[in-house]
Amino acid sequence: MSVTPEQYDLIRRPIITEKATLASEHGAVVFEVAMDASKPEIKKAIESLFNVKVKAVNTTVTKGKVKKFRGRPGRRRDVKKAYVTLVEGSTIDVSTGL
Repeated sequence: MSVTPEQYDLIRRPIITEKATLASEHGAVVFEVAMDASKPEIKKAIESLFNVKVKAVNTTVTKGKVKKFRGRPGRRRDVKKAYVTLVEGSTIDVSTGL
């Protein structure tokens, strides 16, 4: 499969948190993705960028919080996360770059 520039725009960055680390123990990797990305597009992009087989893709949208920025009310942006479950034997090392 060939890698297209749109796939790099689709997959923004890996998410490395405590919850994401717990998911990695079950063969899942968490990525921040574009808000308009669909599950088939995410699956195709991950398979071509990392040369792995994807078993399933689950997505969540985290709504941005209302916080204060320099004393004034502001709002963080919404974030879409993709929990990508890999086929047995496949791994992605998120500590290295693309």
